[in-house]
Amino acid sequence: MEAEILILRHQLNIQRRHQPKRLAFSAMDRLIFVGLYRLAPNTIKALTIVKPDTVIRWHRAGFRLYWRWKSRRRCGRPTVPLEIRRLIREMSIANPLWGAPRIHGELLKLGIDIGRTSVAKYVARRRGPPSQGWKTFLRNHAEGIAAMDLFVVPTISFRPLYGLLIMGHDRRQILWLGVTAHPTAEWIANQLTEACGWEQIPRYLIRDRDRAYGEIFLRRVRSIGIRDLCVPKTLSDLMP
Repeated sequence: MEAEILILRHQLNIQRRHQPKRLAFSAMDRLIFVGLYRLAPNTIKALTIVKPDTVIRWHRAGFRLYWRWKSRRRCGRPTVPLEIRRLIREMSIANPLWGAPRIHGELLKLGIDIGRTSVAKYVARRRGPPSQGWKTFLRNHAEGIAAMDLFVVPTISFRPLYGLLIMGHDRRQILWLGVTAHPTAEWIANQLTEACGWEQIPRYLIRDRDRAYGEIFLRRVRSIGIRDLCVPKTLSDLMP
């Protein structure tokens, strides 16, 4: 048996000397070599016409192809046709103020069944925001913006006092500062009237959602002609 193996190897060496250095292997040949290497790894030592590293590389490539086929995409959301994608982009460019919900509604009116998230994916992307940001808004309207807030002042007798601060955003100066032991909605409304009067009325008033601002304060703000802007006070106000 060993003599036959030596004769076969010598014949292979003679064949290799008369054949080009690089041999062409079919897919079946590679499968046979990889299968034998998988069943008996020691058979790789008997390879002559191909290097052992080449067989290992074939095995790894077949492993990658198998798992790529195994993890292929079998189901999911259907692809959006090219005509509908072009239509979404044209509608978005022609109507800059339209968002994905508006375009989605118009497509449904046309009988095109498509999801809102798909519409938002294919709308035209703009470099800048469609409207001015907070920084631009504050810079353009700083003269007409005022902010107010209540804060607690602890005293030496352990009786808390409540202070009301009203500040103008134009020059960041304090317009009014009041202190009381019982901050009612009527008192806050009177403080706002004293601070603004009827001549230097701000256009916008920024405040938090404190319960001290009752219905009397809201009516006073509307009667003066101030637009009330509420911001969250705590994290609980951010929760739906």
